[in-house]
Amino acid sequence: MSRWFRFLALFPFLVAACRPALPSASPTEKPEAATARVPTITPTDMLASSTPSPTFTPFPSPTPPPTRAPSPMATSTPLPAPSPTPTVEHARPPAVPNPGDYQLALVVKGLQKPTYLTHAGDGSGRLFITEQVGRIRIVANGRLLPEPFLDITSLVGSRGSEQGLLSVAFHPQYPRNGYFFVNYTDRDGDTVVARYRVSADPHLADPGSGTVLLTVDQPYANHNGGQLQFGPDGYLYIGMGDGGSAGDPQNNGQRLDTLLGKLLRLDVDSAYPYAVPPDNPFRARPDARPEIWAFGLRNPWRFSFDRATGDLYIADVGQNAYEEVDFQPAQSRGGENYGWNLMEGNHPYGRGRPSPDLTVPVAEYAHAEGGCSVTGGYVYRGARLPDLNGFYIFGDYCSGLTWTLRRAETGEWERHLFLRTNLRISSFGEDEAGELYVVDHAGAIYRLEAAPR
Repeated sequence: MSRWFRFLALFPFLVAACRPALPSASPTEKPEAATARVPTITPTDMLASSTPSPTFTPFPSPTPPPTRAPSPMATSTPLPAPSPTPTVEHARPPAVPNPGDYQLALVVKGLQKPTYLTHAGDGSGRLFITEQVGRIRIVANGRLLPEPFLDITSLVGSRGSEQGLLSVAFHPQYPRNGYFFVNYTDRDGDTVVARYRVSADPHLADPGSGTVLLTVDQPYANHNGGQLQFGPDGYLYIGMGDGGSAGDPQNNGQRLDTLLGKLLRLDVDSAYPYAVPPDNPFRARPDARPEIWAFGLRNPWRFSFDRATGDLYIADVGQNAYEEVDFQPAQSRGGENYGWNLMEGNHPYGRGRPSPDLTVPVAEYAHAEGGCSVTGGYVYRGARLPDLNGFYIFGDYCSGLTWTLRRAETGEWERHLFLRTNLRISSFGEDEAGELYVVDHAGAIYRLEAAPR
């Protein structure tokens, strides 16, 4: 997510669209802070962990998710303390659920710059929240546990506004193998994807079990992506930003010989440290990295799979003027080019022009409409709010606006303003039941609920 943390560091960094200044930036480009380093890509760390596998007591195994067939962050600027009740205004669009029927209810506060929320799929009902500084916290029975599930602050570099511990993903067989995966930037500012394992205590991970699967050199401090998500096919998907600066000066979004500006797809079960799925679209091309599943992305800060259909939604942060949501149907064979840095949303960028080879966004909004950094969410599939079933809900970090998005019977995508909040929406999250949560970077977690009548 290219700008959502940088919105906090207002002076002297907020220029054009809430990003730190790049001294040499053109007036027509959104300036972005960065100190360039020679980019190199290190696909894996081949040192196996010598830590013996611990004995652990898993929670009961939940019902497995539907199967999808295999297919061909932080400055030191302090943030305001969260309000127990966020300010929420409602806008009522036609043909969608009445936003006045919904509210955000405080779950917990007191977190340190939370970046992501998910569940372990183990039937425990717990929520796992990443803090940017390098900790994973647990909410159990509505209470924030005092001891972190994992603390890797000694490994994590979070000085840049888009750096730190950015997400966690639990293995689909976590109740049996205890594995989970984290995405963070290290002390040198490079992306690290590592695997850990839970200890004998289900509330504590084994910090010595860390095994690095993938490292990617980052040429600049911003546009690190950071999302991890297991798809319905059982493969691990990784969102990678274009490497930073402004305008993608190295053309990483359109190059296939780099992992930057891509959505990656890895098999973390068949080989160490990972294998490339046999149906990845560029596996047979000698000029391309085989891990690539889709490309042409600027900073896919948050993406998610619809748990009912397997469809993929990617919220890609824009440059100067437009934010976008991209869509990949469950039957896709991969290989989509989402257009960056030829296009920003549906609009030509630089020397780019529309082309039938590009996959256009299903939704976009202009900065003039409100906001400057899209935060992707989820398609609601919970049971408590039936009128929201099938609506993709997403927001903007800078403005706190949220929207609903759904494909109409005509095939057209319809986007409507949902809730106005005063939150810094760093992420959305789901629990095991499919209920939706909002992560406020100021330090709190909220759940979407029905408003009292």
